[in-house]
Amino acid sequence: MTYIGIDVSKDSFVVAYPTKSGYTTKTFPNTTGDVRKFINSLPEDCHCVMEATGNYSMLLLYLLQESNKPVSMENPQKIKHFARAMLSTTKTDEIDAKLIAMYGEKMNPAPYKIPSESIILLKQKRTVLRQLKKQLTAMINLQHSLSVLPKQDPTAKVATEQTIKFLRKQISKIEEEITNLSNKEFKRQMELLTSIKGIGENIASALIMATGGFTYFSNAKQISRFLGLCPTYQQSGTSINIKGHINRNGDTHLRSQLYIAAMASLRCNAACKETFDRLIAKGKSGKVAIIAVANKLIRQMFAIVTYNRPFINGYVSSFA
Repeated sequence: MTYIGIDVSKDSFVVAYPTKSGYTTKTFPNTTGDVRKFINSLPEDCHCVMEATGNYSMLLLYLLQESNKPVSMENPQKIKHFARAMLSTTKTDEIDAKLIAMYGEKMNPAPYKIPSESIILLKQKRTVLRQLKKQLTAMINLQHSLSVLPKQDPTAKVATEQTIKFLRKQISKIEEEITNLSNKEFKRQMELLTSIKGIGENIASALIMATGGFTYFSNAKQISRFLGLCPTYQQSGTSINIKGHINRNGDTHLRSQLYIAAMASLRCNAACKETFDRLIAKGKSGKVAIIAVANKLIRQMFAIVTYNRPFINGYVSSFA
């Protein structure tokens, strides 16, 4: 197997090809025609490896999979730590492409599974929704700061009010579209997830987007790690024994939603309330207990989707 390293940027991508003496690199414009030229130049027995660089790498990824060429999309942190292990001190696009090719050769990454069209559309809507909410918060803060002035400009006041009204309308529209698309494409999963006490439609659809309908992971712990909710621990000899904070990987906004859902679940989810009370009784802080409850919710969600059974509040497994 020949591993091809690809470093992608907005306007171009650098490709590292292995040779007998090392690697040779070539730069291609990041356009549909040039991507196809690159794909046509690839040898039969090859595996392309690239970093996850957002939207700039999606065209290349999509066309590679369309051409049935194996391709892996790796977390940039993995490549970064691999470069440190290789004692790399220089960073250029060409060197990055070579390191990615070396990473593929040493680590044999799994082929990337491109999300379904529904997941891609939902992610776009969610990204726009988050930005609109940020803009709405900024405009409301601006409106409040202008309202305390002794003399307020009428044009600025009207423009601010109209912008806030427009943003609220767009937010409501996109939230409705996300819910409708989620219920249409993932109806059963939405029914199962919202049957859990403390989980609403917004967070259910967000988790479906993040996990590919719970198909990207084989167990609940993997989802917790992906979302950054796993506690960290460092131990070495007798001098280092640290129980640190959560790892904070993944989507910050979704992690915040889960934290809020965990607090809400304490009022109606028996298993979550029991987990919280037990940890508080052991002297754990409220924040640590809430994180544990969030992980409990993830386990509940993974279990009901895996076994295709609705949530039963207070249910105790016979295998426990």
